[in-house]
Amino acid sequence: MEFIKTKIDGVWIIEPKVFNDARGYFFESFKQAEFDEHIGHHVNFIQDNESKSSYGVLRGLHYQQGDYSQAKLVRVIKGKVVDVAVDLRKSSPTFGKYVMVELSEENKRQFFVPRGFAHGFLVLSDEAIFTYKVDNIYAPQSEASIRWNDETVGINWPIDAKDVILSDKDLNKGLALKDAELFE
Repeated sequence: MEFIKTKIDGVWIIEPKVFNDARGYFFESFKQAEFDEHIGHHVNFIQDNESKSSYGVLRGLHYQQGDYSQAKLVRVIKGKVVDVAVDLRKSSPTFGKYVMVELSEENKRQFFVPRGFAHGFLVLSDEAIFTYKVDNIYAPQSEASIRWNDETVGINWPIDAKDVILSDKDLNKGLALKDAELFE
């Protein structure tokens, strides 16, 4: 696997070595020791999640606060998305900045989003199956979100806003960055 640093410290793009032949392909999608070595510390993933979405669905920008914050390792099994991590660490030189990466069944990239970030993705294919590992349990009392179109963050989503499909929660409960509970 190749571990690629992004412009925000702690956020990584991971590209697997894919072996193709007449039967199909094979690759290692996760190897704890190699992951820990490149990330620089141990992340104990405790759960895998999967979602299926159609074109224009935007899930995010989600995070959990306090003791329930989560690191995520995300990838696409089918389709294509743009995935975004927004730095919510007040003490960070990249506070309020974001990294966007395309994840697809073709490129087989993974995206590591550490604790202290909001996370979201937008589906660019007719359908996408998205999977991710987390290192902490889901705690509804600690969930929070930043508005997907927050002007301060200024994410340049690659489709027209009228084509974005949001859940009621993402449409009505996301906060502006300036009003959100943040990380130190």
